[in-house]
Amino acid sequence: MKNFYFKYFQDFNNLCKFDKFVLQKLEIFTNLVIDLKKSKKKIIIAGNGGSSAIASHFSVDMTKNAEVRTVNFNEPDLITCFANDFGYENWVSKSLDFYLDAGDILILISSSGRSKNIINAAKVGKKLNAKSIITFSGFKKNNQLSKFGDLNFWVNSKNYNHIETAHQLILLALVDRMIFMK
Repeated sequence: MKNFYFKYFQDFNNLCKFDKFVLQKLEIFTNLVIDLKKSKKKIIIAGNGGSSAIASHFSVDMTKNAEVRTVNFNEPDLITCFANDFGYENWVSKSLDFYLDAGDILILISSSGRSKNIINAAKVGKKLNAKSIITFSGFKKNNQLSKFGDLNFWVNSKNYNHIETAHQLILLALVDRMIFMK
């Protein structure tokens, strides 16, 4: 039992030793958000399951604490209505049809990089002229979602909890950076 936890946390610790390329991408991400805030546009963030919870946490903190307007689609009535009417694989993309304005930033999270509804959302984000599509994924580096991203944060793991925790760490670091700059 003790060896499991030692290896588990050691593996996660290794994932969080971000190299200079990840840090450079975080600075690019920060500058995109600064420009977005000045232009009075918004961030839209979406994911499934645990990634959806991460999207909610980020959305609230970014809006309240960093004063950057950020929305997510975690309302059960929206999800079930759009999934029922347009199919589960299209509910996020249909939400974007209603809420995404040209110049907004779109953040999409899929631990596997294979979630059909998130990939369809990326396609719609391109079509609707999102200022930037930022992806968060894991598992295979060149996953399908990453092909649509202007900026990709990939976690080199096949462990969902490690991937999701690393995604949350990166996103909340951005929130803290924006707060620090106020």
